[in-house]
Amino acid sequence: MKTICRILSIALILGLVSFKGFSQDYNTAIGLRGGWHYGLTVKHFVNSTDALEGLLVTGRGGSELTVLYERHATAFGIDKLNWYYGAGGHIGVWDRGPWFNEDKRETHTVVGVDGILGLEYNIGDIPFNISVDWKPELNFVGYSGFWGGDGALSIRYTF
Repeated sequence: MKTICRILSIALILGLVSFKGFSQDYNTAIGLRGGWHYGLTVKHFVNSTDALEGLLVTGRGGSELTVLYERHATAFGIDKLNWYYGAGGHIGVWDRGPWFNEDKRETHTVVGVDGILGLEYNIGDIPFNISVDWKPELNFVGYSGFWGGDGALSIRYTF
């Protein structure tokens, strides 16, 4: 876990050092998120670089509602390709049966914090974007622990 925290810290520091602003290509987007957790995603920009994203997902024996605050910037100098990072929190319900290789089923309400690091491409000719991200989470309440394997591909309609 220390290694993962170091990697995230280095990525955040590099991002802050190399950050340059841009004007986003849309104000709000809604779509589907597919990965270990799958469901709905809604992203809304609050200014030219910062967005709020809400995720309503299911999978891995449970469901979660996540809210993230994200900072966006142009990636690799490529028009319409942006990288983003951020943090937020989640609340959900997990069933600890077969997903955790356990015989006894137990349901837990979980509360925790999330990070996110991703790339997003805004398709120019049609109002869609596609993104890929990594979203580690740490549960403090319920089935506590660190979950670093949550990544996803999202496709959103932009307006």
